[in-house]
Formats: sequence, structure tokens, C-alpha cells
Amino acid sequence: MTNLLSPDERRAGTPTAHVPGFAVISGAQVQQALAGREKEIVELVEQTYRLHGSGDTVNPPSYFLRFPDRPSARIIALPASVGGPDQVDGLKWISSFPENVASGLPRASAVLILNDHDTGYPFACLESSIISATRTAASAALAADRLSLGRARPTRIGFFGTGLIARYIHTFLAGTGWNFESVGVHDVSADSAAGFCGYLKQSGATGEITVHERPEDLIRSSDLVVFATVAGTPHVTDQGLFAHHPLVLHVSLRDLAPEILLGAANFVDDVDHCLKADTSPHLAEQLTGSRDFLNGTLDDVMCKRVLPPADRTVIFSPFGLGVLDLAVGKFVYDQAAKAGHLRRIDDFFHDLRRYG
Repeated sequence: MTNLLSPDERRAGTPTAHVPGFAVISGAQVQQALAGREKEIVELVEQTYRLHGSGDTVNPPSYFLRFPDRPSARIIALPASVGGPDQVDGLKWISSFPENVASGLPRASAVLILNDHDTGYPFACLESSIISATRTAASAALAADRLSLGRARPTRIGFFGTGLIARYIHTFLAGTGWNFESVGVHDVSADSAAGFCGYLKQSGATGEITVHERPEDLIRSSDLVVFATVAGTPHVTDQGLFAHHPLVLHVSLRDLAPEILLGAANFVDDVDHCLKADTSPHLAEQLTGSRDFLNGTLDDVMCKRVLPPADRTVIFSPFGLGVLDLAVGKFVYDQAAKAGHLRRIDDFFHDLRRYG
């Protein structure tokens, strides 16, 4: 940028670079920007995975804030940076308070901060529980498509856990062309299972809907199993339940005993990120002392460096990368800007002269 300041202004420390405006984007605006764009978002997530696989991202470890008096609750910080044509840095700050559900509040709440790549200045704050659910569902839909190559495409899906994430995953599967002959449902809460069935019927879901009281029946009757629970420790231990070799989207990461993973082909979104925080893959590593049970990443499959086997259970365990939140959040910001719907806060940054 050309410096047009006088010597006095330069001595006073007046900024010579452009300070970006600051906008706040509500959940309603986020939903409006994303609604009906499932295929586009899955393509965006695929592009971001490829950037990550090529080393054109920065995705440090997530940071967990836990509470001694609230052991089931946590708040997670996910800093990240995305390269490529739409460079952006930022941070997702997401809380998970499972006890909220009993009082009628959603379990998760979140904000996403986007930072300008050149100056580091934050330029937007977005409601991010919808962004988080969207990137999770898009990642799951992408994995279901790529990991089912070479095997009969699943026609019987089972949802183990029926909260918001399960709903978004079904929406993204349906929005990217999946049709199912049957949809199985299991949840420890009968009300949640009934609510999810109501959503399925309202959405025009194809196939017969069955609520399974026994989780064993759900798994055995499904060739695509989606785990979307809030489980903190493994609770599915019977390897025989997977004798029919289903494709498993292990989105909630801590449902499966490590022995089940050791009998399957395993794919993750990022090895170092997934093998920590007592996830099932992390427990499998601790049990065996190695990472040899991992077959590769989703990027490996997309680039055809690794092919998923057709004759084994295939498990996808995504830790959830902050770069995906940034990519989807930047997409939302751009859509709101194009529509002229940005709610800017004038003079959010103040006292910009170094010496007053």
C-alpha cells in the first residue's frame, strides 16, 4: 500500500495498512448461506482436505478446557490457517455441555473468529454450531462416498445417536444423492429417537424407518453405521456385531472398543490429531504400542494412494479439523458479503495510532 502520510503522521504512528472492518454473522445468516448447498459444501470440504494433505494448512492441536465440577462438559479451541486461493486464519471456540439437553438447550454452542491473512486482524465473528455441524456432516458424506468405492454401495443405514449431528449427516447424505432402503435408529433416549424419526418423515426420507431398542440389532441390520453420540468411553465391545463388514462413520470417536478397530480397516482425517484424547484409535495405539492398525487418511483414499478393502469392516474416525471450520466459515462470510447482509460494527478497532 502506498504511504501517503506526512512526516508528522508517520512519526505519530498512524497506520499505513488497511484495517479490515468487523462483522457479526448470526446463526440465521449462517443457515441461509448454507441451506441447500450440500454438494457445494462437500466439494469445499474435499478441496480443504486436499490442501491439508499437501501441507498448505496449519492445524495445531485442539485445546481442551475441562472443569473439575462438570466432568461431562468441555470447551475446545481449534486454531487453524488455510492456504490456497482463499487464505484465512482463525479460531473455533466450541463448548459441549451434554447436560443442556435435559433443559431443552442444544448440547453444543460455538463461535468462529476469522482473521485477515495479511494483517492478522479479526474481521468477522460467526455463530458456529451450524458451521461445525455442517463441516462434520460434509466430511462424513464425503467419507461415505469415497470409502464405499470397491464395495456394494450401502443401502441400509443405521444411526447410533440421534442428535443434531445425526440430523445434519442424514441431510448431507440425502443432499448428495444417497437413497436408503431402510433407516435404523437407536438412542438411549426414547424422546430423542422419536424426534429423529419425526425429522426423517418430515424430510421425505426414503426407506422404512425402524427404531431399535437393542443397539446390537441396529448394527447387524445396517451396512452403513453412523455413530454420533456423546460417549466418553467405549461401550460397543462385541466384534461379532461387525461380521457383515459394514462401513462405519465413527464420528463421535469414543464408541468402539479398540479391539473392534484392530479387526477392521481404519481411516482417519489426520493421524496425529485423531490419536490423542482417549479416542478409540488412541486407545488402540496404546493397546498395541504402534499405529500399524491405521490404513491411511481420507486424503490418501481420495488421491488413490490407498484403496479401502471390500472384504473387511471399514471405519472412518474423524477428529474434526479446524481448517474445515475456517473454509466453511469463509464461504458463509463471502455469501453474506455478496448478498449485502454483513452487519458491520463501525470503529470496532480503536486507538490505532501508535503514539496516540
